[in-house]
Amino acid sequence: MRTTVVTIDGPAGAGKSTVAKQLAKRLHFSYLDTGAMYRALTLKALRAKVKLEDESALVALAKKTSIDFKEDPRQGLRVLLDGEDVSEAIRQVEVTNQTFYIARAPRVREIMVDWQREIGTKHNVVVEGRDIGTVVFPQATHKFYLDANFEERARRRIKELEEKGQNVEAEKLKQELKERDTKDMTRTAGPLKKADDAVFIDSTDLTAEQVVEKMSERIKGHKVSESQGRK
Repeated sequence: MRTTVVTIDGPAGAGKSTVAKQLAKRLHFSYLDTGAMYRALTLKALRAKVKLEDESALVALAKKTSIDFKEDPRQGLRVLLDGEDVSEAIRQVEVTNQTFYIARAPRVREIMVDWQREIGTKHNVVVEGRDIGTVVFPQATHKFYLDANFEERARRRIKELEEKGQNVEAEKLKQELKERDTKDMTRTAGPLKKADDAVFIDSTDLTAEQVVEKMSERIKGHKVSESQGRK
């Protein structure tokens, strides 16, 4: 790869998005939120009343869809769906709970992966998702797998939603999170799993800043060893 790609995979609530954004800022890289791409297409399918079980219909929809990202100085990364800012709309619970239909459809994922790889060939990026280091960028320069214990992941998810003003039933959310984990890990197309060459980091007792520091040190150490190897 001519560009540098850093991948961060892991389950929901592990802190991937927060860490990826901070790491990208520290490295002066672009940040690519692949999950937002799946959410955006899910939102469009729901609005268009497309049957989410109909893969052919989803493929047709994807081919007529434009998903882009824009960095806003005040609001951070914004997600654009056919030119519309849907950054908040894609975080609705209804969208979250239906995204797995898009994620498990092989032909839809192929389109998404092509979009993601195209971005990765143009910019130095930090990319987070479920199968980034295993499927999307198997030759990535640096790979990480970020996880945390289930209770901590659920706590973070509840806090995130409550801070957005949403009413959250803790037990219901935990059940939904368990179901999402199962779907992510057992789907046929791009299941969630750690790449063999990914560095595992447990974020249960770490702040986002501490995780970013660990990743930065690893990347810096890798660059130093490469430089020494060329001497």
